[in-house]
Amino acid sequence: MSATGNDMCHDAHVLPYTAYLRIYQPVDAFSPHERRRWEEYAASHDRPRRINALAAEHSESLGRLLTFPPRAAPSEESENAYLRRVNERLYVCPWQTRLRSWRAFEKFVSSTPRPVSEAFVSGAETRRTVRKYQEWRDSGARVRPGILSSNWMIPVPWFVPFEANERCLVLSADSTRTLLYLTRVSLARRRLEHTLAVLRERSGRRNMSVSTQRLEEWLTDTAHPDALLELDYGGLPYLLSDDHLYEDHSVADVSAVVAALSAGRTDQVGDVRRRLLRRWRSVRALERAN
Repeated sequence: MSATGNDMCHDAHVLPYTAYLRIYQPVDAFSPHERRRWEEYAASHDRPRRINALAAEHSESLGRLLTFPPRAAPSEESENAYLRRVNERLYVCPWQTRLRSWRAFEKFVSSTPRPVSEAFVSGAETRRTVRKYQEWRDSGARVRPGILSSNWMIPVPWFVPFEANERCLVLSADSTRTLLYLTRVSLARRRLEHTLAVLRERSGRRNMSVSTQRLEEWLTDTAHPDALLELDYGGLPYLLSDDHLYEDHSVADVSAVVAALSAGRTDQVGDVRRRLLRRWRSVRALERAN
């Protein structure tokens, strides 16, 4: 399945220098009540369109942080979603803004000294957010996030589920800049499983094997078998030059490394790996420059 076809490739306008990995569930995988809600949502003229959905989500989050006092997470879960139609079938990726905010804030607080975290969010708001998240978990809720995000770079395992012909690059005259890959979860899991087998047999790189395993587990636990998986470079294309984007074939490079390892051609691994690392080191250098 190629992501370059009209059904699979859409443009987007984004603000943060963040990339996203999204699971789109088929609408019939939801409960009857939720299915009706998402079908009505898809038909609505008021919902954020894909071209500005990420900008709308970012503005919503920024608005919470600019209020006084800042709010680390919304009080209610978002009713919005990213949508796709492939072969007339509707796929839905709920924003899950509250859940993702809770999880991101938990990570922020656990990895940041208290004086620093309280410079951004008050102690009272921190306690309120932690309490609400704990109450949600104590209620028996087991919903997992259908969106992963990464600032300033894309983790190497995120390239594994895709193939080069699923690439979609849009650099248009209206300033739309999009680079994404789209595949079916069934194919993504097959590629992850193959890569894990190769890494365990041929490579001593335990860190990559563990992170790839976690990604495979996330798909297994979260995605319907008929779901879609999307890697969206998000805001990174607004940071990078046209030449950089045209030459970015990270998915093909990772596939080449896996194929070389699988065939025992370790002499070919080094050059591809160095090219991949050089490409993403240049992006991380832009983070430090900012």
